[in-house]
Amino acid sequence: MPVFEILAYTLIFAGAAFCLIGAIGILRLPDVYSRMHSAGVTDTLGALLVLLGLLLLAGFSLAGAKLLLIQAFLWVASPTATHALAKAARRGGVYPQSGVQAPGEISSSNH
Repeated sequence: MPVFEILAYTLIFAGAAFCLIGAIGILRLPDVYSRMHSAGVTDTLGALLVLLGLLLLAGFSLAGAKLLLIQAFLWVASPTATHALAKAARRGGVYPQSGVQAPGEISSSNH
């Protein structure tokens, strides 16, 4: 197996693992803003690694050019969509969950 194929499969596996970790983050994180961060980073970096691996396998061809165009679209669309969702959540009255209490603040669980 040539070295570039090993590198390609390593990139694809790393991207898939990163997407899996991001999906777990979406399920486990406490509020909408943390979940959006997890989804945005996963979408950008996970897809980059997978598409780079596929680009190595495809070589310099029409399929490789299409993979580059897909990645360029994802780099523009993912941050834009994440920003639009965060702005809509903020305008809808959704605030970040704070894990730190101010000194002297009484938590709602003590009432």
